[in-house]
Amino acid sequence: MTPSLRVRELRVAYDDRVVIDGLDLDIPPGKITAIVGANACGKSTLLRTMARLLTPKAGGVYLDGRSIQDLPTRQVAQRLGILPQSPVAPEGMTVADLVGRGRAPHQSWWRQWSTSDEGAVASALAATGLTDLADRPVDELSGGQRQRAWIAMAVAQGTPVLLLDEPTTYLDLAHQIDVLDLVVDLNRAEGRTVVMVLHDLPQACRYADHLIAMKAGRVVASGEPASVITEDLVEEVFDVRCRVSPDPVSGTPMVIPISRHHPAPAHQA
Repeated sequence: MTPSLRVRELRVAYDDRVVIDGLDLDIPPGKITAIVGANACGKSTLLRTMARLLTPKAGGVYLDGRSIQDLPTRQVAQRLGILPQSPVAPEGMTVADLVGRGRAPHQSWWRQWSTSDEGAVASALAATGLTDLADRPVDELSGGQRQRAWIAMAVAQGTPVLLLDEPTTYLDLAHQIDVLDLVVDLNRAEGRTVVMVLHDLPQACRYADHLIAMKAGRVVASGEPASVITEDLVEEVFDVRCRVSPDPVSGTPMVIPISRHHPAPAHQA
């Protein structure tokens, strides 16, 4: 079963600077959730805290009702996979070796590399379209291929929950779509819960079942994209005036910014 992931009364700070204070939210199991908001609103801090990379000052993150801080590290790693921003592989490491590192939580002194590990790596490579690149060094891949390799490592980890911090950063448009399509494939094929931080609002609306809009460390709105993304919400969260129209391809909300050089028609201002 897909585990439940909840945040209750969360307070996170860097030294004396409070970034998140009193935050509550529930992550829908088996769905794709996108966290959106302006820079420095606490998106990545929230995701890193959910992954237990940061320790909260108060409140907590709960996995199946238990505080993630109280669970054994191996148990957390078997249930939660995290892809941080701009990860870097050791020089010369091959794709297969990188993906194989995803099996580390399943290893122990009495259980070494097994046929099940081999199968998990092969399946992850196939799912991400990297089988033919398994022997290539990661640092020789294109940006999109590298990102798929890191996602493959998280897939090989075999966790029912994937946390992705800005997985499309620094990728061109074609590779952004490739990575996001892959995320949907993993969700639909295996029912994995996915939580990802995204900057592109139309992409978040297209690819996510559930949106969380944040501002100054708090949740302003959450729910289905069509109910969350409104012109008032975008102005409040991003300080950008806009028009919201249906995406002509997906029917999901499409945000059209209004700027000084591209103002709205007079009758819509």
